[in-house]
Amino acid sequence: MDFSLFYRSTWVCKSLEYSRIEELFSEEKVGERVCIRGWIYRRSVVGRKAFIRVRDSSGVIQVVVDASRLGDPLVDELKDIGLEASVVVCGVVRKSERAPGGFEVEADSFSIIGYSRDFPIKGGEGIDYLLDNRHLWIRSPKYSKIFKIKHTVLKAGREYFINHGYWEVTPPIITASACEGGATLFPIDYFGSKAYLSQSAQLYLEALIYVLEKVFSLTPSFRAEKSRTRRHLAEYWHLEPEAAWYHMDDMMRDAEGLVSYIVERVLEERRSELIDLGRDIEKLKKALNTPYPRVKYDEAIEILQKKGVNVEWGDDLGADEERVLTMEFDTPIHLTHFPRNIKSFYMKLDRSRPEVVLGFDVLAPEGYGEIIGGGEREDDYNTLYQRLVEQGLNPDEYKWYLDLRKYGSVPHSGFGLGIERVVMWITGLDHIRETIPFPRFRERAYP
Repeated sequence: MDFSLFYRSTWVCKSLEYSRIEELFSEEKVGERVCIRGWIYRRSVVGRKAFIRVRDSSGVIQVVVDASRLGDPLVDELKDIGLEASVVVCGVVRKSERAPGGFEVEADSFSIIGYSRDFPIKGGEGIDYLLDNRHLWIRSPKYSKIFKIKHTVLKAGREYFINHGYWEVTPPIITASACEGGATLFPIDYFGSKAYLSQSAQLYLEALIYVLEKVFSLTPSFRAEKSRTRRHLAEYWHLEPEAAWYHMDDMMRDAEGLVSYIVERVLEERRSELIDLGRDIEKLKKALNTPYPRVKYDEAIEILQKKGVNVEWGDDLGADEERVLTMEFDTPIHLTHFPRNIKSFYMKLDRSRPEVVLGFDVLAPEGYGEIIGGGEREDDYNTLYQRLVEQGLNPDEYKWYLDLRKYGSVPHSGFGLGIERVVMWITGLDHIRETIPFPRFRERAYP
């Protein structure tokens, strides 16, 4: 293969100072000579002028290439230049009412670094085709905005916990036992023995509270979900705290504090990206106000039944029910006190009403539903043992976990926040696959 078709030279990159494109949209830059480097996002040629929109990680700006200055051969070449060709450009910043964003670069130097022949995404392709070409599709400026917002969400999550006395720890993602349920486990061959990809770091975090008292982790989690919905992924990022001496109400305060802080930081740092994505900022601002409403499961059933939803006490609430419920509120809500039969073995039973557990979900408004699941953990050895048996699990496989209740057990609570679900809600996106570079879900694990 003749690689000259794809690659020219990098010598032009040496000994130059480069500006980020976002820095050029300023009156102070007008008349200044700058150099930028990036990729061709759009292009058109009118007469002896080429109008090239160049993007980098910070933005997109129009570059004007005039044949009277840089020659007809270059303009002729730019007529057929492929989208996503990489370029280095130097020139003077000018104001222009006709240019996107009101500023452009009048080029006095234009070098093609890497050619791009027949870029396979031209617009109008179907979702399956775009997913097959995800490694190229994510070059869209839309994804630059989404991933920057996600960066801020991740950073804010860490900041919140560190600022509130939590220690970050690194639990494993290969586990010998289930946390949430065997039906959604991914089994793996671990040197001849069966093991699983982690569904949650929770059980390991519980062990670590006896060392550090308040801990958190950010890890990938894996769920072999049979459903393929707009809010499910088989692999996602999980932000999970666990704290000794915490009851459910204590952890609910940290949960709403975390969500409020994340939204606050995104509004401060990523407002322009939110606006570009079409997000209603005023709706999002309402999540800043805590405490969030507390709604018991019993009340939720009554609300849904009055809305005509076919649901009975004891049913697990899915996406459709959560959507109806959250449309009743303009802030996130806590949904609490679930029936024991629909929650995991580790949930602490309400001693005053043992048919329910001390668990809570945080549901995002506008129909987005669950973004956090958590609660108080069962700290009594005998009750936990009985709960394992009740749910058909083998207590021998959880011996180490039961040991935590034998040697200095304490009240403790925790939760798990799905990063992609939070990003989906904050950005106002319609599908969770948009929030992660390479989505993994049922029947699709590529590229």
